[in-house]
Amino acid sequence: MVTKKIFLKNPDEVVRLLGQQDETLRKLEESHKVQIFVKQGAGSGEFSVVVRGPAGKVDKAVAELEYLRDMKNEAPLKLHQGQEARCAAPDLETVYVTFQGKRVKPRSENQRKYVELVRKYDLVLAIGPAGTGKTFLAVACALEALAAGRINRIVLTRPVVEAGEKLGFLPGDLYEKINPYLKPLYDAFHSMLGVERFRFLREEETIEIIPLAYMRGRTIDDAFIILDEAQNTTPEQMKMFLTRMGAGSQMVITGDVTQIDLDKKQQSGLIVAEKILSTVEGVKIINFTEEDVVRHSLVKRIITAYESWNKE
Repeated sequence: MVTKKIFLKNPDEVVRLLGQQDETLRKLEESHKVQIFVKQGAGSGEFSVVVRGPAGKVDKAVAELEYLRDMKNEAPLKLHQGQEARCAAPDLETVYVTFQGKRVKPRSENQRKYVELVRKYDLVLAIGPAGTGKTFLAVACALEALAAGRINRIVLTRPVVEAGEKLGFLPGDLYEKINPYLKPLYDAFHSMLGVERFRFLREEETIEIIPLAYMRGRTIDDAFIILDEAQNTTPEQMKMFLTRMGAGSQMVITGDVTQIDLDKKQQSGLIVAEKILSTVEGVKIINFTEEDVVRHSLVKRIITAYESWNKE
């Protein structure tokens, strides 16, 4: 396996190579059996295209990319092998196109509002029951921002709190120990990027997934930062997380206040943050209900049944 880079002159070249929802790069990946990523230097801000795969295939893909980069006219891009990189009319509802070509779109009015808020504001709190797409859509928006060059990396974190049972001693190094807690975040990336592409971006530290405790003392610039399972933070942890935001960064906080796994003596940082930040300019809060559940149809009925039981 070899890796080669092509450095681009300006954002216009990035747009030409990406195509609509990265369609051009996806076709090149499929045609040449390589992996292609667009990156932006944290210090210089310059864009580059990274091609990874078998040596011969990488060389062909690089030649193809250089040909596309150097095209001067505005006609639809044509690949050497006669395939067309068709630029479909802009689809504003599509947040991200997965590696399998599936379009990630909001599926309820609240989800549409959520995506609009994330695209517009630097801090959004999404509160609601399981299955409403809070984390999944946040990851999609993060990948959208990364592909567009608005941020340089994605940082995801969640508190390491056990959900009612004790897992005890876990063998292995740090990442093996925390993997069970962070697995839901990995699942979202795997479904959108594929395992290999996700692993590459994680190794390159373009995507970072860490426990909340490891956020202390950091200032994170030019990043899309997601705090998942925020109902299991303490007020002190929530304040610590919120103050990690650096220049050019944005945050999305997701949680379900009906699934708090903290000791009963502890307050939920999400509940406290909702009260404190509700009137702060530039902060938006959206609340989901069981009507927004997009998992198995039974999930919506289960949530409704539990809510009725709790009221009784």
